Amino acid sequence: MERSPHADRFAEIIGAAHVLTDASDQAPYLTEWRDLYQGVTSMVLRPGSTEEVSAVMTYAYQHDLKVVPQGGNTGLVGGQIPQETGDEIVLSLSRLNKVRAVDPVGFTIIVESGVVLETLQNEAEKVDRLFPLSLGAQGSCQIGGNISTNAGGTSVLAYGNTRDLVLGLEVILPTGEIWNGLRTLRKDNTGYDLKQLFIGGEGTLGIITAASLKLFPKPKKMEAAFVGLPDPHAALKLFTLAKAQAGPVLTGFEIMPRIGVEFCLNHLDGARDPLEGSHAWYVLMELSSGSDAFPVRDLLEGILGDAFEDGLVEDAAFAQNLGQVQDFWHIRHGMSEVQKAEGGSIKHDVSVPVALIPDFLDKAAAAVEAFVPGCRPVPFGHIGDGNIHFNVSQPVGADKAAYLTHWDDMNAIVHGIVQDFGGSISAEHGIGRLKRSLLKEVKTDIELDLMQRIKSAFDPKGLLNPERVL
Repeated sequence: MERSPHADRFAEIIGAAHVLTDASDQAPYLTEWRDLYQGVTSMVLRPGSTEEVSAVMTYAYQHDLKVVPQGGNTGLVGGQIPQETGDEIVLSLSRLNKVRAVDPVGFTIIVESGVVLETLQNEAEKVDRLFPLSLGAQGSCQIGGNISTNAGGTSVLAYGNTRDLVLGLEVILPTGEIWNGLRTLRKDNTGYDLKQLFIGGEGTLGIITAASLKLFPKPKKMEAAFVGLPDPHAALKLFTLAKAQAGPVLTGFEIMPRIGVEFCLNHLDGARDPLEGSHAWYVLMELSSGSDAFPVRDLLEGILGDAFEDGLVEDAAFAQNLGQVQDFWHIRHGMSEVQKAEGGSIKHDVSVPVALIPDFLDKAAAAVEAFVPGCRPVPFGHIGDGNIHFNVSQPVGADKAAYLTHWDDMNAIVHGIVQDFGGSISAEHGIGRLKRSLLKEVKTDIELDLMQRIKSAFDPKGLLNPERVL
């Protein structure tokens, strides 16, 4: 691509080494892991400080340059990939990777947006604290992207979404202005809570450069069980039982089908079947406590004992040590990744009311199997908060490209059922480019109008992550 006339000015701002114009240097920033989007750009900019991001955006705003913020490039709806037109600049936040402050007494940490989630977790652990956000991509996703998409993950049941973990933000506005809202207050009732507009805003209103976040007591005792069940209806009854008996001690409750476990056993390094027999469905239960004295194992065994008596559970394996807890989670976290080895997969990140999950799964599976005979539904996810990743793998031996042509039609089928159940077409992945056209089908006119007014107020020229979300 022809060198942009603006490249030299950006080189003066952030250094020539951090203005990437060579195709081979740009390649990692222009595609996402599902290969749905392949972008084109004149340059990738890699500023190293808040001030440099501000200067970049000031210049971009003055010259009407479109900018796409990017974190760890693990997003699943294409919001971080530039358009194929080549008229958008990619702004990578990866070099903003400093831990600015850790306060174990106040249970807070301040980090820059390019800090990798796993690094953040480790920094919390160094001071005997927990940062609870946990995702399959935590080794490469960055906290700025997690905040911009309001990431969910496997700990929402106990700790909430990313939105619930943020105390304050530092944000660069589309004009280049810096908003320093890095407060660590637990209570601050002084007007509009501006940070909430940027959390889940997918980089359309401003660029998050740093965040102050909540930390929690590190669990002293953790127990987990891998449970075999006959169907999701039994899983829901088990969840109701576990929640009633364990309350906040129940920190994980994930549902998986047998086919998903088999995919992991076939394609995921180190995966072993926790149970001797085969079961149609599985639940991964985790209980944890900040007290060494709390009888976590006794509680877990009591819950499952009651479930056995009620005929809900067919078999269960208890983790004997922390390594086995991690082995159980290895299967769950690998479930999305391994589907690539089985060919094309049409994915849905949806949520429905918790009480309706079994009925939704029954209806949605029957509908997609009728639409594409031989397709293989692989629904899994966070039954405790209603979020199911309803992925559908291609029939065995089918042509991948031909199967993926069904994407929009299958989305329409699944999303229609989701709406019938009063659910959401995007539970934790966001809207981005992938679901932008669907938003008008699930939002009222007044909601869309209010969202557009907010976008126009923050970004009147429409230069920051344009044509995403709205």
